[in-house]
Amino acid sequence: MTVIIDYGVGNLFSLSSSLRFLGAQTAVTSDPAIIAAADRILLPGVGAFGDAMAKLEATGVIPVLNGQVALGKPLLGICLGMQMLFAESLEYGHHKGLGYLPGCVCPLSEDLGGTALKVPHMGWNALDLVQPAHPLMKYTHAGDCVYFVHSYYAKDCDDSLIATAEYGVTVPAAVGSGCVMGTQFHPEKSGEVGLKILRAFLEL
Repeated sequence: MTVIIDYGVGNLFSLSSSLRFLGAQTAVTSDPAIIAAADRILLPGVGAFGDAMAKLEATGVIPVLNGQVALGKPLLGICLGMQMLFAESLEYGHHKGLGYLPGCVCPLSEDLGGTALKVPHMGWNALDLVQPAHPLMKYTHAGDCVYFVHSYYAKDCDDSLIATAEYGVTVPAAVGSGCVMGTQFHPEKSGEVGLKILRAFLEL
């Protein structure tokens, strides 16, 4: 079974619909016992980093997540859920993340300089595969396009890069270390390419 963590933040319906389309037994829950019994875990997220971390902490599932990661259970963070995997964020102040991956989430606007590119970064971008043999990229090819919506991006995370995209700067599009993985883009909104990435995760 694949669990989608419900902590009041995230596009749960689209994600669960995509997983069920792929034939996955899926539960949307914040119940620690169900999370611990799952085969793999998805952490979605939209909105502000600090608020999302506070809501996640309020559910009481962070100790369960820590334990499951220590056991090597596959965990995939999506969009803000990916950002929360990192050590810290500078979104509206300084906030600690889950700390599973080294790196800091920073504002795109500060690094785009005088370019005409808009923030949030919203739309389709091609993937450059840093680790084409990574299991999450099993069905993905360089140049495949996925859908992004974000105003902040991860920095200082070169060791965990799986794929990147270009938007005036190099955006970490997919990251991972061991059983912990994340996508800045929304696979559930990325058509056939996104479904292939979710399928690869379901096979872990």
